[in-house]
Amino acid sequence: MHFLRRMRKGLPCKRNQVYPQRRGKAGAEKRGMIPMEYDHDVIIVGAGPSGATISRILAQEGLDVMVFDKRKELGEPVRCGEGLGAREVVAQGIDIPKQCISTDIHGAKVIAPDGSEIVWKDKETTGWVLERKMFDKWLMEQAVHKGARAQSYTRVFDLVKKDGKTSGVKVTHGDRDPYEVTAPLIISAEGMEASLARKAGFRALSTLYDVDTCYQYEMQEYDHENLIELYFGNEVSPRGYVWIFPKADKKANVGIGIGAHLETGEKEGGIKGATPKGYLDRFIENHHQLKNASKLQDFGGVISVGSPIDSFAKDNFMVVGTGARQVDPIHGGGIALAMESGVMAANTILRAHKAKDYSEEFLSEYETTWREGPGKKVAKRLLLRKVMEAAKDDDFNHIFKSITDKDLSEVMAGKFAGPVSKVVAGRPQLMGLLKALVS
Repeated sequence: MHFLRRMRKGLPCKRNQVYPQRRGKAGAEKRGMIPMEYDHDVIIVGAGPSGATISRILAQEGLDVMVFDKRKELGEPVRCGEGLGAREVVAQGIDIPKQCISTDIHGAKVIAPDGSEIVWKDKETTGWVLERKMFDKWLMEQAVHKGARAQSYTRVFDLVKKDGKTSGVKVTHGDRDPYEVTAPLIISAEGMEASLARKAGFRALSTLYDVDTCYQYEMQEYDHENLIELYFGNEVSPRGYVWIFPKADKKANVGIGIGAHLETGEKEGGIKGATPKGYLDRFIENHHQLKNASKLQDFGGVISVGSPIDSFAKDNFMVVGTGARQVDPIHGGGIALAMESGVMAANTILRAHKAKDYSEEFLSEYETTWREGPGKKVAKRLLLRKVMEAAKDDDFNHIFKSITDKDLSEVMAGKFAGPVSKVVAGRPQLMGLLKALVS
């Protein structure tokens, strides 16, 4: 707990506290270390959902895990709508504490361009709007309790190479001079920028077409029914939507995402003067409740909505989470996928550690498992995103008029065939929607 307190406060740690010396050959052999000169078994860069998940699993199995994060405080600044589906959490076997949850969600309200809406309500909790600051800290605390070490306010700026292979990282912490930390395996869980992964040779840059620019306000005085609200339409949000995620104490996260390529202007196929803040401000001014609500804080950023990167592993190096573009291409959400991907990566790492084999061939087992599992769902969602992009407002209005609240309930449960068949009937140009959802 001593180190955990330091991590929370972002305080510098003495090197001999963070990197204690090995206790002789017997201790090293017990841990299954390869050569004794390594400081740790695994170094993880980034303490978000994927990094925290991996470190917890590895530490629980006795590996010496070191986690670096550049932020002073985990979970800050908040850069997402803070929504998380219940099904994903149940699959992870995680029991989220109450202090990490702002509001239970019991369904959704989806609004078409012409104002018509479909409402789906459930007696059971279908998800949560988190207190992301608390959630990220709690996730990392679970890893620290299992024995992982973590250091915040630390920038990892380069790789250490030995005999041509990655063997560690170069870091700076506070006002200290740069220093090196070594391990036979480095994990990039850095998030969208993935700067270390790019240094390792991964093609982790996204095109403008595969990125959405976003803007969000936390707002006060918003009455809600514990439903998330999604507003569609090219006048509301071109190639995107507006979301309202309710929170406790009559607060709400109100945000928008639009295609980044649309901000390039008319000459490049975009929309002149298009900015997410501009669209969101106009939406709020015309919303019957939000126009009278107060804005508590705001942020802007970018999210990936494209396909995953070409590969997730090289010799002595893996990429996990948003940096690998393991996100939902429809809404850019990555918390649940990051945690699921973290479990898959950790399982491969444990086998690699036991086999003392950190080759690309061995580590790629994680990529194969991912692409055969959640990767198939992501590919289907990417196809659906492209179909939705091609749809006009009139198509959206038709979709909303064709399906009922019961149909929406089926869709939310993953049963697409019936509702989508009704949508496609009489509108063959939407056949791609059927193929995207039931293939």
